Amino acid sequence: MCRNIKPLFNFEPPASKNEMHEAALQFVRKISGFNRPSQANEAAFYDAVEDIEKSVRKLLNALDTKAPAKDRDIVAAKARERARERYGTA
Repeated sequence: MCRNIKPLFNFEPPASKNEMHEAALQFVRKISGFNRPSQANEAAFYDAVEDIEKSVRKLLNALDTKAPAKDRDIVAAKARERARERYGTA
């Protein structure tokens, strides 16, 4: 439950709907403390995921930058290298 929410802005290709959904789901899990909500909280939990996903989409569509888009493969390779240096594994 403690994985990091990854940056989604300024990547090529742009963030997918699935990536936005996963980030929203992780955010709601973190805030609520639930990995899976009880039946009593299920509607509120998934409504929050949907609302946050819409907000993420709106934010990413509104943001602007002059910086060139980052390549996902290069960013992932750098993250693996940092993990290898930090933990001795990739």
